[in-house]
Amino acid sequence: MSSNPLQHIRNFCIIAHIDHGKSTLADRLLQASSAVDQRKLREQTMDSMDLERERGITIKAKAIALPMVVDDKEYLFNLIDTPGHVDFGYEVSRAMHACEGALALVDTTQGIQAQTVANMYQAIAADLHVIPLANKVDMIASRLEETQQEMEQVFGIKPAEVIGCSGKTGLGVPEILRAIVARIPAPTGDPDAPLKALIFDAVYDDYRGVVVYVRVRDGFIEPRQKIAMKATGKEFEVLEVGVARMGFVKQDRLGTGCVGYVICGIKSIQDIGVGDTITLASLKDQITPLPGYKKPQPMVYAGIYPTQASDFEALRKGLQKLSLSDSSFTYVPEQSGALGYGFRCGYLGLLHMEIVQERLERESGLELVMTAPNVHYEILKQDGTQERIECAAHLPDPTHYKEIREPLVRLNIITPTGSIGDVMKLALERRGLYQNQEHLGQGRALLTFKIPLSEIIFDFFDRLKSITHGYGTMDYEVVGFEAADLVKVRIMVAGEDVDALSFIAHRQFAESRGRKVLIKLREEIPKHLFVISLQAAIGGKIIAGEKISSMGKNVTAKCYGGDVSRKKKLLEKQKKGKARMKMIGGVEVPQDAFLAILKVDQDGE
Repeated sequence: MSSNPLQHIRNFCIIAHIDHGKSTLADRLLQASSAVDQRKLREQTMDSMDLERERGITIKAKAIALPMVVDDKEYLFNLIDTPGHVDFGYEVSRAMHACEGALALVDTTQGIQAQTVANMYQAIAADLHVIPLANKVDMIASRLEETQQEMEQVFGIKPAEVIGCSGKTGLGVPEILRAIVARIPAPTGDPDAPLKALIFDAVYDDYRGVVVYVRVRDGFIEPRQKIAMKATGKEFEVLEVGVARMGFVKQDRLGTGCVGYVICGIKSIQDIGVGDTITLASLKDQITPLPGYKKPQPMVYAGIYPTQASDFEALRKGLQKLSLSDSSFTYVPEQSGALGYGFRCGYLGLLHMEIVQERLERESGLELVMTAPNVHYEILKQDGTQERIECAAHLPDPTHYKEIREPLVRLNIITPTGSIGDVMKLALERRGLYQNQEHLGQGRALLTFKIPLSEIIFDFFDRLKSITHGYGTMDYEVVGFEAADLVKVRIMVAGEDVDALSFIAHRQFAESRGRKVLIKLREEIPKHLFVISLQAAIGGKIIAGEKISSMGKNVTAKCYGGDVSRKKKLLEKQKKGKARMKMIGGVEVPQDAFLAILKVDQDGE
């Protein structure tokens, strides 16, 4: 071995599209290590959450240290398993900056997908040494040669460099281990320089506080050191350091080039920023932070309300507990005339929103009402200042601002060539601006659009899957804000504004969307003993209207004679149904109605 003490270390991550086999391949690498207890291995070993296993996705980045013997030489492989979904793109980028190399996994039964392209571009931008892998070559539907040609066409990778493998059977794993040693360089850094370490993940432990995962760039970390976070300015004393295997393995110190965990008894994950730099507290003003840090900004907002008003405190506690393990999730209390007291929550994207909602319902055992998701906007006020608006209810009177700016994204779609026309039509209907088209060979193409984020957070992905017969994939990144002709559409039930149903839309589509919401409300709201008027308005102008005719309902009408308890039973049943309704101006509105905007088909079909 070389005299360089870092020569035996290899730091790498696995990048791929969702469901291309990252976690399964990680299982095979774990099996190849002598230090892992084979009895503790199970499917998707590195996916610790039940939710990750059920959905077959990785939500949190994770690191594991694997002692390996390759060609009779001992190495330490630090593997970081990254999320594949676009919502967690920032976590992926930080994980990449903790590595020198990446295993780029492509499923040979599906070929290159949209997030494969996005993750590869991120890996190239991070200057990683990429080892291309063609997974699932043991399957009958495998198209190895076509996948190799696609990788050559899109990324310029020669077919001879692509290693065929199978995460399921372990085929190709010895070749992957040799390639990691040969193609990924050992980490660099100065062991004698002041401490500089990158935080690439943090999790909350009920007993030990926040556990911070780091990659040491220079110097070393050991217990009893006083360290500081550059971005938050917080200072802590190190209690324990070590590496992660099938649990925490305590070490005396983490040296230059190492990947491991640091425990400082930190109470709040808000004190830690993923991507931040750790240094010695005594030198925090002299050290230049590592580049790339940014505070994750929520892009999608939705309200969460308890079904029963008495559950408000339980919901608050559930959100507090959730925010301990997820620093990118934000929540603030809010009150709605229709839904009572609840919280307005910020998410990285729609998948992130689904996961938070599911975890809340499981861990807190609450029945919740979710309002339709929306994006945040920037308004330019008359005095030249900017303000951020997170929901339509917060939008001031049009006389108070000059313009509204909406978030735009660069949208990459990979589709079969036979569906290009339909995909173009879908994107253009959603106010997309066509930018580029690239053919990937074998009847597939990569299309790029610039499109408002608000147009793709509802049902865009479902529509894309439908028109491409399941073969289309998409990936997006926010590129900035741009002014647009946007208006607030007010929804009124029986003459009263319902803030939870009001929304911001482009003026061109405001009337049609408002009318569709009213039609949906008409279907959801039961008939009363009086006529109910439903209206959509922009400012003081009514743009659409619907009516629900009156009807009386006597639930005991069919009950002839008998014991009085029979009538009581029917009335009690009706009472339970009414308990799940909200009163608006004497009108009982079922909770399903508050999700009406989500169910409205924006294409009018």
